[in-house]
Amino acid sequence: MSVTGPHTTTAGEEAIATRDLSRAASGRRAGANRRILLGLLVPAVLLALWQATTAAGLFSPVQLPAPSAVLAAGVDLAQRGTLWTHIGISTQRVLLGFGIGAALGLAVGALVGLSRAADALLGPTIGAVRAVPSLAWVPLLILWLKIGEDSKVVLIAIGAFFPIFTTVYLALRHVDKNLVEAARAFGLNGLRLLTTVQLPAVVPAIFSGLRLALAQAWLFLVAAELIASSMGLGFLLTDSQNNGRTDRLFLAIILLAVIGKTTDALLGIAERKAVARWA
Repeated sequence: MSVTGPHTTTAGEEAIATRDLSRAASGRRAGANRRILLGLLVPAVLLALWQATTAAGLFSPVQLPAPSAVLAAGVDLAQRGTLWTHIGISTQRVLLGFGIGAALGLAVGALVGLSRAADALLGPTIGAVRAVPSLAWVPLLILWLKIGEDSKVVLIAIGAFFPIFTTVYLALRHVDKNLVEAARAFGLNGLRLLTTVQLPAVVPAIFSGLRLALAQAWLFLVAAELIASSMGLGFLLTDSQNNGRTDRLFLAIILLAVIGKTTDALLGIAERKAVARWA
C-alpha cells in the first residue's frame, strides 16, 4: 500500500502548474509568431508585385524604380554616411516634438476633461486651432522662431498635441461617476483622485491617443523639414523630387514607414505593460 503524503501532493500540483504555464507560454509564442508572419504577408505580396511590374517594363525607371535600385540607393547613401544622419536627425526631431506635444496634450486634456469651466473657456479655441492645416503654421513659425531646430520641433509638437488632448479629454469625460464618488468617499480629492483613480481608469485611451500622436508626429515631420532643412528624411524626399531621384524618394518613403511602425510597436509594448499594471 502506498501512502501519498501532503508533500507528494504539493509536488505533483506544482509540476502540473509548471507544465500548464509552459504550455500557455508556448501557445502565446506560437500565436505571436503567426501574427508576425501574417503581418509580413501583405508587404511580401506588394514587393513581389512591385518587382514583377518593373521587370515587365510597365513603367519607366523614373516613374517606378525596381526594388533593387531602391536598395542600391540606400546602400550608396549608407556608404557615404548620410543615410544614418538623415534617419538620426528625423528621429530626434520626432521624439522631441512628440514628447513635448504629448506632455502638453495630456496636461491640457486632463484640465479640460475634469473642469467644466476650463472646457467652456478653452474648448472652442482648441477646436478652432485644431482645424488649421499643418502647412499653415510653417510661415508663422519661421517668422517667430526662424529656421532652426526650434521651429521644426514646435511644428511636430503641434501635430502631436491634438490626438492625445482629444482622447484624454473625451476619456475623462466618460469615467464611471460611481467610481469617482466612491474614491471621494475614501477621502481622495484633487491630484490624488486624478492620479489614483481617474488616469488609471483611462490608461487604454491615453495610449491610443499616444499612438495616434506619434503617427501624427511622423506626418508633421515632412512639413517641419520643409522649413529650410538640409538633413532629414523629409529633406531627402523633397531633394530627391527636385533632382529626379525617384529611387531615393521611394527609399525615404519606405524608411518613414518602417521607422514609424517600429516606434509604434515599441509604444504598443509599453501600452500592454501599462494596461496590465494599471487598467
